[in-house]
This record gives sequence, structure tokens and C-alpha cells, in this order.
Amino acid sequence: MKVQKSNPLRNTRNSYGLVAVVLHWGLALPIIGLFFLGEYMVDLDYYDPWYIKAPDLHRSLGVIVAGLMLYRFFWRVTNLRPAVIGQPWERRTAALVHRVFYLLIAGIAVSGYLITTADGQGVPVFNWFEIPAAFDRIENQADIAGAVHEWLTYILIALVVLHTLAALKHHFINHDATLRRMFGKADS
Repeated sequence: MKVQKSNPLRNTRNSYGLVAVVLHWGLALPIIGLFFLGEYMVDLDYYDPWYIKAPDLHRSLGVIVAGLMLYRFFWRVTNLRPAVIGQPWERRTAALVHRVFYLLIAGIAVSGYLITTADGQGVPVFNWFEIPAAFDRIENQADIAGAVHEWLTYILIALVVLHTLAALKHHFINHDATLRRMFGKADS
């Protein structure tokens, strides 16, 4: 009888595969970076050299993150997910938090798009391509979308902090494999 080797790219019942781990950390860091870049750029003076560069970088990275989130969602729904560790309320909360993460990031991406395209211009992405403007007829579009974008990002970052604290609690207090699995380590 031949034993089939597990594919290190894919998830197992006990751990996340390399693709899920890279997507998790490869999106977490730019999302947090985009938050801080956004906070930095809104206070820039017109004569600051970053006055144009920072928003261009923010928009371009935002589009890349949105695309990677779509890929991550597809990967998540087409792959086995390791069983969530913890009490029933913790498992339900984890499922809810992950759904809210996806909704918040989608809302942030859409509101960012609406801010940028409010004047009818498209969204250039690193001068590689441009996403055309589709909605530029909403009264006060940039202001409304800007307020939504800002609030959603604050909610997202608050949730990221809680998510991080929960992972640290699992690691240091519960002494379980929750955090280790997000680095691709199997349950022991």
C-alpha cells in the first residue's frame, strides 16, 4: 500500500499550508502598512515631496491588496481548513471575525476606489495599468467615500489588534498551536 505524501502548499487538518501562510502574512503586513501610510499622507503639506507620491503608492498597493484578497478568498473556500482550536464561543468568534475581515477589506477597497474616481479619473496602478472610473455621479462622492474609508480602516485596525491579542492569548496562556499553525507548523 502506497502512502501519499501531503502537499506542503496546501492546508491539512492540523496546519496551514505554505500558500495560506504566505497569503496571511503577505496581506497582514501591507494592510497595516497601508493604514499607517494613509494616516501619514492625509496630513502632508501641498509642498511636501510625498504629497503626490504617498497617495499614488497608497492607491497602487491598495489595488494589489484587493486583488490578493480575492485570491485569498478563493484559496480559502477551495482548501481544507484546519480545525479551529478553542472553546465553542472562541470558534464561533473566530469564524465571525474572519468574515468581518473580508467584508471590511472589501468595503475599504470599494470606498477607496470611489474616493479616487469621484472626479471621473481612473485609478493608476504603478503606471502598469489603470482601472477606469465607473461611478462619478454621486453628489459629494469623495467626501462620503472618504468618511466611510476612514471609519472602516479604524474598525479594521481595532479588529486586527484584537485578533493579534487573541492569537497571543492562545500561544502564551492556552499554550495551544493556534499561532504556530499560522507559521505553517503542525499541531504537536
